[in-house]
Amino acid sequence: MLRRLALATAIAMGTLVAAPAAFAQGAAQDAASTNAPATQQTPEQIVQSIADQLANDIDGHRDELKHNQAKLINIIDEVFLPHFDVDYASILVLGQHAREATPEQRERFAKAFYNSITHRYAQGLLDYTRGRVKVLPFNGDLNEKRSVVRTQVLMDDGKSVSIDYAFRKSRTGDWKAYDVIIEGISYVTNYRNQVDAEIRKVGIDQLIKNLETQGENALKTMEQDSKGAQ
Repeated sequence: MLRRLALATAIAMGTLVAAPAAFAQGAAQDAASTNAPATQQTPEQIVQSIADQLANDIDGHRDELKHNQAKLINIIDEVFLPHFDVDYASILVLGQHAREATPEQRERFAKAFYNSITHRYAQGLLDYTRGRVKVLPFNGDLNEKRSVVRTQVLMDDGKSVSIDYAFRKSRTGDWKAYDVIIEGISYVTNYRNQVDAEIRKVGIDQLIKNLETQGENALKTMEQDSKGAQ
């Protein structure tokens, strides 16, 4: 079982991918005044800039953020969302059910899933410190459909966890992440399997309602059911 910091870092840096597009676009516009345009950054540079900005925003503010989750989640929104292809990733999580869902269902699912993820893992980011993430040099040519940035996250016991980020080029020409792979396990695939099982069990409307009303508890139930079925 990966420890909380690795999970929180990975979730924040790679799987806050289910946010509704309008929300993500708003965050991107707000960040545009302080960040270099994403079109000027390679995937490797994006991951490094996220790691650096996260350290800047958390260092010296842990006590305050520990008691102010809304502000912590706002940091996540500002640092990460501008760099993720939220539309594409949320469709991947829904899998075959994305074709069956109405636009309203897809939007509601995206927002509810995003909120559940952030509330569950946000506190884990308070353990994040500068230097925790080592971005490995990118090898090979950039592939516009899928390019992977590899990193190592240092744990408290001195061991490291491999966390990779899959990027694709968006229609606007900038690079966007859409998946995170922890020790070889894709979080998009992992959640897609859980979402698929839950939709088959209760239907997409009920799944969305569960995520909207139960939030992170609904995610825990899905994960427990998934483990029990293995």
